[in-house]
Amino acid sequence: MNTHAHTSTSSDADAASPARGRRSVLGGAAALGLGIAAFGATAHAAGSPSRSRDRAGRFQGKSVLITGGTSGIGRATAKAFALEGARVGFCGRRAELGRQAEREIRDAGGEATYIEADIRVEDQVRVFVDRVASRYGGIDVAFNNAGIGGGKLPHEMSVEEWDDVQATNARGVFLAIKYEIPHMLKAQRGVIVCTSSSAAEQARPNSAAYTASKRAVQGLVKSAALAYGPKGIRVNALLPGTTDTPFVRPPGIPDADWAKYKQAWGPLNVDGLERMAEAEEIARAVLGLASDDFPYMTGASISVDGGGTAGRKMIQPSRT
Repeated sequence: MNTHAHTSTSSDADAASPARGRRSVLGGAAALGLGIAAFGATAHAAGSPSRSRDRAGRFQGKSVLITGGTSGIGRATAKAFALEGARVGFCGRRAELGRQAEREIRDAGGEATYIEADIRVEDQVRVFVDRVASRYGGIDVAFNNAGIGGGKLPHEMSVEEWDDVQATNARGVFLAIKYEIPHMLKAQRGVIVCTSSSAAEQARPNSAAYTASKRAVQGLVKSAALAYGPKGIRVNALLPGTTDTPFVRPPGIPDADWAKYKQAWGPLNVDGLERMAEAEEIARAVLGLASDDFPYMTGASISVDGGGTAGRKMIQPSRT
């Protein structure tokens, strides 16, 4: 995410590179003369979140579980599922944000329940999963999304910091699957989508812990897909590129400055679409993988990164 959602603001851009100064963005955005409106127009042209209304009811009556749903990609996905008729149970450590997201979904006419849980704690994961299944009559779809960052060079990172990244991003996904699967086995069906990252395919010098954890998610997905495919359960990994969430946005930066930063960042770091993703765009990809549109897809790792990993190495923060 962006916590449920990935919320770390540590930078993945500390690696020394002759090009780094040349491509420095935050300070050079104004000099490039880039306007805020252009980014807004580009993002709108790529598709408005309201477009999902065209398929309202796609998940009508289905039970959806989301880890890390209090902000960023997880929150946007919870709203998107609810908009399409799902009953959504989501968790996260930040209770105030969770209750706020729950209210927003219900005020919009959707059904959602926030349950405070730390994905690193086995008993809390078990209780969370079982409560969602009990409340909504099983689990049809699970989106295992909770994660944190870890932007330090290996020799500068403490063992405790390394372990926390792995416990959240990799072990947390394992725990979620461990307790989701029995509910899906009862129904002989289900779909699990797990958040990996474009960083799993495109490492940087100070992303060792994060990249290792996200590669682990891909390995877990492949194994789980083989184990449970014969039981009617599909398991896939989603690899988002850099997404405009609290996970990448430095705290306290004014909206206008952040818009200029994004406008300059895109062409320098994403060869394809030349911009950051919006959380709602990643949410659409999750809903697509979770829908009946891809009944023969399992064990796959799907990049949704605007063409970032298809091009040159990114030098700025690239976290989901």
